[in-house]
Amino acid sequence: MRDFTTSITIAATPASVWEILTDVECWAEWTPSVRRIERLDAAPLGVGSRVRIQQPKLRPATWTVTEWQPAIGFTWASRSPGVVAIAQHAIERAADGSSVTLKVHFSGFLASVVGVLVGSLTRKYLGLEAAGLKARCEGAIE
Repeated sequence: MRDFTTSITIAATPASVWEILTDVECWAEWTPSVRRIERLDAAPLGVGSRVRIQQPKLRPATWTVTEWQPAIGFTWASRSPGVVAIAQHAIERAADGSSVTLKVHFSGFLASVVGVLVGSLTRKYLGLEAAGLKARCEGAIE
């Protein structure tokens, strides 16, 4: 499996979700799937920005923003030998606030192997990120 997706409804406006989602340096405060995030550029987060992420059970990885649509979503990619990981963060207006969809796609000649090796961990981390984002946006985590 190369594709992993989770969605969640959050009782907050897309603009509010966007504000929290793009404050990447604070992710470790609201999701246990992240130990530390370090911005590698001084400019505001956007296309071309690089971020180094340390996650439990995974090697640190550098992610580069490839798409940026304020209050709608962003995509970033991380490259390592034989595999490219692409992660999408999408926000849509919903009747009860916002619907957030998180996706990870692995490509490259080792993508199938990586998908098998880290598939369950990827699903777990997407779930933790979605739940943590919901709690943070709805005020359960300060």
